[in-house]
Amino acid sequence: MTLITLRKTSCVFLILGILVMSSISAQDSLITVTAQKGDGILSLLRKQGVNPYERYDDFIAMNMDNLRDSVHLYAGRTYKIPPITIDSVTVVDSIEKQAAEIKKIEGKSFSIFGEGKETVLPKSETLKGAVYYLVSGHGGPDPGAMATYAGKKIAEDEYAYDITLRLAKELLAHGAVVYIIIRDENDGIRDERILDIDHDEVAYPDKVIPLNQVARLRQRVDIVNELHRKHRGQFQRLIVTHVDSRSKGQNIDVFFYHHEKSKNGKKLAQSIHKTFQKKYKKYQPNRTYTGTFEDRTSLYLVKKTHPAMTFIEIGNIRNKKDQRRILDPENRQALAKWISEGVLLDFEGGEIGPIR
Repeated sequence: MTLITLRKTSCVFLILGILVMSSISAQDSLITVTAQKGDGILSLLRKQGVNPYERYDDFIAMNMDNLRDSVHLYAGRTYKIPPITIDSVTVVDSIEKQAAEIKKIEGKSFSIFGEGKETVLPKSETLKGAVYYLVSGHGGPDPGAMATYAGKKIAEDEYAYDITLRLAKELLAHGAVVYIIIRDENDGIRDERILDIDHDEVAYPDKVIPLNQVARLRQRVDIVNELHRKHRGQFQRLIVTHVDSRSKGQNIDVFFYHHEKSKNGKKLAQSIHKTFQKKYKKYQPNRTYTGTFEDRTSLYLVKKTHPAMTFIEIGNIRNKKDQRRILDPENRQALAKWISEGVLLDFEGGEIGPIR
């Protein structure tokens, strides 16, 4: 090896060494921030220039002993902020360049997620080739279950839709093809507690949602089944998200339905249910998760749609404890993240399978 070659090689290793040492230094000197009244995890991370949807779990893991109910901040307490890390470093093979280049990670933009939240950064290609249909309950002329919070009306369809959008973003980040069946082009992901009620949702791609309940459900079934035929031979799953309405005193955990004859639908529901059990055990060890998964073929969408599916009930919109789960944007993000992890679990060794 010549002296010139040695110098050039040393230059490359020096650059790599600087990058590695910078990364170690960044982790050794974590930023800490004092939470102010009204701060949530999402807003706190955003203020520090950290993508809250990418580093949400890291933040919780780093601050677990300093959170209320495992997801809420205490005003006046200090929290560690996850460092912004270098995602990847590519050493240029050509000796003439004598340097390393940081690979730029480019995201894709989806306007449906709303201003400032359009970009989806890739996390993996785990779900590449998989197709997911996401249906949020009600919408258009039908707001679904209604309740009152802080003197204002809240509606099921707005919260089911917000969770669905967050779930869609997670699945896209893992390489999936995602169809958002009920759509509201001007809402996007919202970080408010009270989500304004409107009636301008449409069905994919831009169909007016009927007022009649049977016609409304049939429309969704027809859209999903037509897309299912289009993607014949691919791994396909359907996830329907609702918010239940029961007596005010009835607190319920997230639970799941599937078609009684669908092995793959049962596996999907079971995978998400298992993920929720694991998360509750980790983040809320002092309480028992009572959510269930069971067959419920009497439901129209469960009975009539062709892809293997699960029907998710997020909580009771009229119950005060469940309202905290539904109204808090941090909780909605956690729900979407946990559902997505269950979806990833289902995909591992999953079957394309026949209809259902």
